[in-house]
Order: sequence, then structure tokens, then C-alpha cells
Amino acid sequence: MQIKTIEKSVIAYCQDTPSCISPLWFTAAFWHQHSAVTGSSTGRYTTWFVDPTVIDVQSNANWVLRHYYRGGLMEKLSRDAYLYTGLTRTRAVAELALLEQLYQEGFNVPKPIAAQITRQGLHYRGDIIIERVSGAKDLVAYLTETAMTTPQWRALGELIATFHQRGVYHADLNAKNILISGDEFYLIDFDRGCIKSPHSSWQQANIKRLLRSFNKEKLKQSTLDFDMAQWQALLDGYNHVSSQK
Repeated sequence: MQIKTIEKSVIAYCQDTPSCISPLWFTAAFWHQHSAVTGSSTGRYTTWFVDPTVIDVQSNANWVLRHYYRGGLMEKLSRDAYLYTGLTRTRAVAELALLEQLYQEGFNVPKPIAAQITRQGLHYRGDIIIERVSGAKDLVAYLTETAMTTPQWRALGELIATFHQRGVYHADLNAKNILISGDEFYLIDFDRGCIKSPHSSWQQANIKRLLRSFNKEKLKQSTLDFDMAQWQALLDGYNHVSSQK
């Protein structure tokens, strides 16, 4: 990871990212001006999909531009400003660094591109750019249209177990933060994630969080193809890998 400072912005960027990277790349307006916005994902806030070839970046995949916003009670105090306690502790740079490490180790995560921190006094705002996983859907969108096979559920459990064995803690492991593309699964959104000592306490809490998310989505969308037999297949895959350590 390399660092460059431009006025009030500090940009961290990964090995394959052009060194000419600019703070403008972290604004939706820039991509709109170049007619390079290819789509968006809307939850509490909007995430933009953009085409980097308009800035002469050779890529077969779109990029994903995401701004960091607060949630919960803190959102009432500040929508997107965080207390600055050091560059590597900022949410954007910490997530980029974790993604870079996992990507280089061969884990199924999006390719990291760059992160930006803009400071104002004691606070900062952050943005991140990653590569979009081609042809992927999150599991909620996928399962409302298509059923997964038992081997697929097992494979998903095996994937999660490999992350856990490495000590990868995902702070928000839920059905929308798992992508499926073909027969491959990917974990996304590692905000507040980290690598810690493997332990069953946090690993099982992670798994229970995922089950709650599936049940919650099933209540919201009755067409979502999920039941406890499928969950058991996921656990079978998870436990198979965990038992091999």
C-alpha cells in the first residue's frame, strides 16, 4: 500500500492502482461528469458502480465507490464524521489494508483499489474504492429468484470456516454481505473487520449473526429460498473444515 497527500486528502492505494489517483475519483460527481456511472446500490445510502476505463485504467470490471456513514445513535450526532486517531486507525484505510492482505493471500474478497481520508480539525471523512465482483449478486437478491443446491450451501459454510480459521473477524456477517458469482462465494464489506486469534466464542457469534440475518430476510421476503435444512448444510460444510485444523 502506498500513500499520497493532496491538500486535505490522504489517499492510500494498492499496487495495481495508478499513482495519478486523484481525490476527484472519490466523488460521484466526477464519474457522472464522465458518463461513467454504470449503476448503484441503495440501502441507507447509495453505493456507486463506475467504469474506470474512462480514466484510462485497464480493467475488465467496474469499480465500487462507497462513502463511510455512521449508524445507530452516533448517526444523530454526525452523519459521516469520525474522530481522527491516526491514519491506519481510520475505517477506510483499515478496511483497505485488511482487504489487501486477504486478497494477496487468495481469499474470496473484492480486489482493493484505494481509500481516501479527508481531515477537518479533529475529525475525518472516508471513502473506499474496490473492484466489483463480475456477475455477482448478494445472497438475498439471489435467493429470492434462485434456489441454492445442498453442495452450494456446504461450500458456503466451508468458505466461512476458512476465513474463521485464518482469524478473520467480519463485523457484519449477513446475507447481503455474501456474494455469489457462478459457483463462487465472496465476502464483502469488511468495515470494522480485523484479524484476531481464532476462538470459538467470536466465531460462533459470527455464525449466529448470519443465521439471524437469513431469518430476518425470510420474514421480509417470503420468496427467499431458505430453511433450516439448508442452514444445516451450511453448518456441515463449516464444521467439516473446522474439524480439519
